[in-house]
Formats: sequence, structure tokens, C-alpha cells
Amino acid sequence: MVEKVYVTYNEVHKLCQVSADRILKEFQPNLMIAIGGGGYVPARILRSFLKRPSAPNIPIQAIGLSLYEQLPSSNPSNPVETPGTKVTRTQWLDFSSLEMANLVGKNILIVDEVDDTRTTLEYAVRELQKDVEKAAQQAGSTEPTRFSIFVLHNKDKTKKGHLPQTMMDDGKYLAARTVSDVWICYPWEATDIDEHDKLAASQAQY
Repeated sequence: MVEKVYVTYNEVHKLCQVSADRILKEFQPNLMIAIGGGGYVPARILRSFLKRPSAPNIPIQAIGLSLYEQLPSSNPSNPVETPGTKVTRTQWLDFSSLEMANLVGKNILIVDEVDDTRTTLEYAVRELQKDVEKAAQQAGSTEPTRFSIFVLHNKDKTKKGHLPQTMMDDGKYLAARTVSDVWICYPWEATDIDEHDKLAASQAQY
């Protein structure tokens, strides 16, 4: 049976808080791209901790990628999901609009909830880099665009996907916490938040 770990909103809030200083000092983002749906809440919480006096809020844009698929379960009320093999775009930035041009020359922080197989993150970085390069060519810009990554949890396991070696060498990847290969249940997935919090309170610290 898959071991499940329940994470509360308070825990997510604190993971963002403890990561914010390093992100500000080392990544210096002026734009965030949240991978939906797991990256939306962490990105919004993180923005509050990245806000500096007299400075504007860091804009958040969103992309939607799907990799997980539901497996048959003997208990319909407790389905099990597993990473799939193909990334599907459910939402993307509009290359024909000003959105892509606005990414050129920025320090872009990609935010997701979990780094499981790394397949989704690899896809996001690769495709965003390609689109930004096209936008830069169209704009006649040579200003570099820098990508970094923040996730709440990194699963300590062999990864199927790979991130640019320069990104890893330069320390542009940050996981607030590294955990074993467990199934992490986030609060925004819960249909009964009180039951979710009870399960979180009853489990051993992970």
C-alpha cells in the first residue's frame, strides 16, 4: 500500500516562509510562473514573503501541466494516483500576446508543489526556454532570461526527467524539504479539510 503523508496549510505557509530569504538573495525573481494546480497556492503565499517595502508585488503567471493519472482502487473513496509517462498541456502562455515578450530578460521563478519524477519540471523549463528564445528573437533582444525553480517537496528518488546542468550547478533549484518516496496529500486536494487536518495531526513527523 502507498504510504500517504498529509500536509497542512500551516506547513505549506512555513515552508514558503523559510525559503523566501534564499530565493530573494540568490534567485532575485521579478516574475513567477506557477505550474497548476499544485503551484498556485505556494506561489501566492511565497509572493507575500518576497514583497519588499515600496516595491511592487512580483507578478504571477500560470501554466497547466498534467502528468498524474488515477489508478483503479478497491476503495473508490480513496483513489490512488501515479505519475504518468506523458506531460499534457492544459494551460499555457499565449505566444501571440504580450505575455511571452514580457518574460524576456526576467529572472523567472517556476513554482510547483512537488518534484516527483522531475518530468513535469523538465518539460516546463525546456518549453519555456524555447518560447522565450523565440520571443527574444522577435523583439531583437539579447538580454538573458534566467530560470530558477522552487518546490515545497523533493522526493529522494531516481528521476526520469532532467534539468539543465547549469541550473543545478548554479544552485537555481530549491526544495524546501526533501522527503522519501511517499504520496504527499496537499490540503488543496482535500474535500474534507477537517478530516485532512486530523490525519495530518495523527501522523508521525515526516
